[in-house]
Amino acid sequence: MQNPPATVHARLHNRRFVVANNAQGLSGTGTVFHYQIEDGVISSIYHGGRIRLGTQVGRVTGPDTIELLYQCVTLDGELLAGWSRGTVGVDHAGRTTLSFVWGWLSGATGGGESSYIEITG
Repeated sequence: MQNPPATVHARLHNRRFVVANNAQGLSGTGTVFHYQIEDGVISSIYHGGRIRLGTQVGRVTGPDTIELLYQCVTLDGELLAGWSRGTVGVDHAGRTTLSFVWGWLSGATGGGESSYIEITG
């Protein structure tokens, strides 16, 4: 994507997020996501909670939208992979929020919706 939206870059690059709501998913309390973005290409590393190590790769798809592929190894040694489409927003306190619709591609079935909030301070 040429000239990816600057807002998504500013809201994601070198920022960390925790789970706000993920009732159907694997990430939860203690899982931290650290995002990087360059020229509309997104990457992240995540771990904590039930996740030993996870990575994401994706792209900016619109002024406030992204899509990602993710994979992880759980504390139980499971290898899982999936997809997500998300919206980047801002809450009343000025923290970046992420809201996703997602599904599993390998290692599990189903999907759901999840939301994340930026760690500040």
